[in-house]
Amino acid sequence: SWQWGGGWLDANGFYDFAGSSLVHGFGGFAALACVMLLGPRKGKYLEGGKIKPILGHSMPLATMGVFLLFLGWFGFNGGSGLNADPYLVSLVFVTTALAAVSGGLAAILISWTVIKKPDLSMALNGILAGLVGITAGADVISPFWSIVVGFIAGIIVVFSILMFDKIKIDDPVGAISVHGVCGIWGTLAVAIFSDEASFLSQLIGTLSVSFAAFAAAF
Repeated sequence: SWQWGGGWLDANGFYDFAGSSLVHGFGGFAALACVMLLGPRKGKYLEGGKIKPILGHSMPLATMGVFLLFLGWFGFNGGSGLNADPYLVSLVFVTTALAAVSGGLAAILISWTVIKKPDLSMALNGILAGLVGITAGADVISPFWSIVVGFIAGIIVVFSILMFDKIKIDDPVGAISVHGVCGIWGTLAVAIFSDEASFLSQLIGTLSVSFAAFAAAF
């Protein structure tokens, strides 16, 4: 209602095409409140500052799930144009796909550099980070800049996941980083890589949505 319903964010010039903040940022910061209240899983954080990885039971299933999400995003972003204009829909499809692939590659490269292996879970979260990152501006950011947006999202998500682990906030699937942190990045990217909105209006909008989500969920 604040944005898509013509509310105060819309009046303030805020732009979020398909929900980097309104959908993903909201979910990410609601998740942050939940994991802070629930606390970490038993055995996750050991004495001496050591962190024990607790892997999902099936990485092939996780991989299939991410590719199903990737496919679904074409409906999620493509349908947000609310019409079947060939140019608009095809542009959104292209920017969405490029950002996803770019995010996955960035996460592989960064995880390979930082944790010394091309981590599969980081790669999967990189794909999702790229998708979340482009969601706010998929219709106004050019294909070339969508690659940059996705690549930066893939870098951000790796460091964000590691940072939350360091401060002992246990996020089993990296949802806070993928949806919350990269949702903020994607919203700000609209102002950086297009002429659709100002940086200040995007910053006010994404922080307002994130705070409201955190407060309500908490």
